[in-house]
Amino acid sequence: MGFKKKNVELQSMPPEGTVVDGDAKDTRKEATGENEKDVDGSDVEVNLENMELKRELGLVGGISFIVGCIVGSGIFVSPAGVLGSTGSVGLSLVVWVGAGLIALLGSLCYCELGTLIPKSGGEYSYLRKAFGNVPAFLFTWVSVVLVRPSSLAVMSLTFGTYFATLFPVCGSPKFLPELAAIVCLLTIMLLNCYSTKLSAQLQIITTVAKVAALLVIVVGGLIKLAEGNTKELNTGFTGSTTDPSTIALAFYDALWAYDGWNNLNYVTEELKNPSK
Repeated sequence: MGFKKKNVELQSMPPEGTVVDGDAKDTRKEATGENEKDVDGSDVEVNLENMELKRELGLVGGISFIVGCIVGSGIFVSPAGVLGSTGSVGLSLVVWVGAGLIALLGSLCYCELGTLIPKSGGEYSYLRKAFGNVPAFLFTWVSVVLVRPSSLAVMSLTFGTYFATLFPVCGSPKFLPELAAIVCLLTIMLLNCYSTKLSAQLQIITTVAKVAALLVIVVGGLIKLAEGNTKELNTGFTGSTTDPSTIALAFYDALWAYDGWNNLNYVTEELKNPSK
């Protein structure tokens, strides 16, 4: 992730050490925006308004960013929880459709917010613009300390659990999935710190792999339906729960699988064309 100067022309500026006067000196100070000494020894004020994030994320990278964040560990973990909470296939499908509509409406709202307030930071930028610094800071503090670490821990441990199955070890030690989860977290963190463009390319690769895995599951299910395996569908809503709290828990499980539709707004300033 890098920075660049915005609308600044330095080619015509005199080199450092050259004595300048009047408007030329003021122009150099305004254009560079760097900490340096004036000819009389006084500090030059830093102008951070001329700094912005590099726009390296294109349309394909942005789509992969969204799809890759949504299609993650949730879709491989949540279905069992949704089905267990609802008690029937019919009600579980209703919950999946309802959660999808909620995610769709939320993402459409974020599309409007992202183009109306084209700043990185997601909810922080929007809360700060609407309600001021304190609510924005409190939200970010809770997100950084509690929400995000918990979410990343679940996703990383899910990855570690699946990854550990590739290397069967006698006794199935617990440290192997945890070690894989830690390595995964550190790798993704360092990659995002090093280059947004490189992380976007990795996101495209992993997105293709995850979508391919889901297509295998979907095609396999369609083949089973074509073979006449419709026993579960024929039961419909038999055994459906009527407890509102249990249905709410099913929605929570389903929304976890849809989670990630808002993540692109955290890097709005790094999009080449946010309106796309």
